[in-house]
Amino acid sequence: MARKTAHDFHPEALQIFDKYVHGDISRRDFLSSIPKYALLGLSAEALLEALNPKFAQAQEVKDNDPRIKATFVEYPSPHGNGKIRGYLVQPAHFTGKLPTVLVIHENRGLNPHIEDITRRLALNNFIAFAPDGLYSLGGYPGDEDKARELFQKLDKEKTQADFLTAAHILKKLPQGNGNVGAVGFCYGGGIVNYLATKIPDLAAGVPFYGVQPSATDAAKIKAPLLIHYAGVDERINAGWPAYESALQAANVNYEVHIYPGVQHGFNNNTTPRYDAATAKLAWDRTISFFNTYLRDS
Repeated sequence: MARKTAHDFHPEALQIFDKYVHGDISRRDFLSSIPKYALLGLSAEALLEALNPKFAQAQEVKDNDPRIKATFVEYPSPHGNGKIRGYLVQPAHFTGKLPTVLVIHENRGLNPHIEDITRRLALNNFIAFAPDGLYSLGGYPGDEDKARELFQKLDKEKTQADFLTAAHILKKLPQGNGNVGAVGFCYGGGIVNYLATKIPDLAAGVPFYGVQPSATDAAKIKAPLLIHYAGVDERINAGWPAYESALQAANVNYEVHIYPGVQHGFNNNTTPRYDAATAKLAWDRTISFFNTYLRDS
């Protein structure tokens, strides 16, 4: 059976699903709200299943791909948050030192999709590290619903501080060249924006449909930014005009792309919100951006 795309679903169904994904409504509320938008012959439960991620089908780079070296590593958290655990992936064979990229997940922790993204970066000759923001609560539980529930229990400030620590770890990584970039999706996109306000020497930031910082914090950004937004994403896009004004006032080097007609989450190829053409364009731009700002000249 062919995988469904966003065009197979009523737009209102996708908006309700977006609210559910981001914890704005409960599973019960989703199931009670969705029936009138369900596809012919699908129950609300079946519709939810159709919208949920299909990790195995979408995997692009296997974890045992001989071109990469992947391992899980732990570092102490200096913020009373236990340990930082994440997925460290690098090319299997390289000489010299490579640029590093911090990969920041959506609001479900380090799931198989983000692991796949991290491996894709390694195939593009970067050292990539994806911490699991849920590790202080036991780590990604293997279930998206449970992961979203856990996410609501995180200590926001400690978790943000752990991502800061992860960036500093990458900067000092012996096999790295000292240049650190960050890419994140949804929640992770917001964290990339946050890191840019806190790390003056962040070499490059690429937020995908992320929440924007305040104008006061945006004024502190020194890093070049490549910003990706979905055209059909009222919740996130509402914050863009003020963010753009703040970036312009601070003379930040930024590039923004708002892709028409696509949904929040368009880069996530595990769900029907994925748009293949837009995702490829955004990813190619991301790799080119990192090559420009992270490689030693």
